[in-house]
Amino acid sequence: MGRVAESSLSLKRKRADTPKLSEAERTIYDLIISTEDTGIWTRDIKYKIKVIPDTVVNKSIKSLKDKQLIKEVVNIQNKGKKMLMGSDFEPSDDLTGGAWYGKDGKLETELIEEGKAVCLLYISRMKVATVGEITEAVNNSGVFKEDVKFTGKQIEDLLQSLILDKKIVESKSTGKGVFAKIPMGEECYQCSNKRALPKTGALASIPCGVCPRLNECTPDGIISPTTCVYFKKWLDF
Repeated sequence: MGRVAESSLSLKRKRADTPKLSEAERTIYDLIISTEDTGIWTRDIKYKIKVIPDTVVNKSIKSLKDKQLIKEVVNIQNKGKKMLMGSDFEPSDDLTGGAWYGKDGKLETELIEEGKAVCLLYISRMKVATVGEITEAVNNSGVFKEDVKFTGKQIEDLLQSLILDKKIVESKSTGKGVFAKIPMGEECYQCSNKRALPKTGALASIPCGVCPRLNECTPDGIISPTTCVYFKKWLDF
């Protein structure tokens, strides 16, 4: 109930803060923001507000865009059709496909493959690791541009893909042996076998794939991806 009341209050505040709008613009704007993070097609706006001529709807939508009150969002579930949404809302994953889709609605295949390769590299190096450890290692690897930071959820997605590829296995820590650093019962990941690292593909383009000092390389060590001249050349390339 509290969330509904808060949402209603927020909606009223948004209305009060908006620039002066015509009656048609106000009606269309209220309809658009009522859909929150799901958005609405122009066609559906015209269907729901039949009393406003289509030409007026089109003109009002353009005006609302110019005033930066609404924006267009690509809906990957419907062949890239664009939805109209209030500028203050972030589109739902159902619309955008989640973190692995760019603003153009296309799946970022190259980023996914490189992310998987680096995850696999660090799991191989650490023998066994948790999602948190892998996330930190990947983000500190220096492989990706500074504005690319993986969330724990994204790393989990990559790990699940690696499991399906039979490159790694998921297990629970026993607190002994290779699991000694991980609390008992916590989920962690290991390479499925010693040949799990790919020799071609995404990892082959990363200097780590052929580095003779790979086993000595750590994010904060003397030998580190962040200080590696070969990494710098690879990123510049």
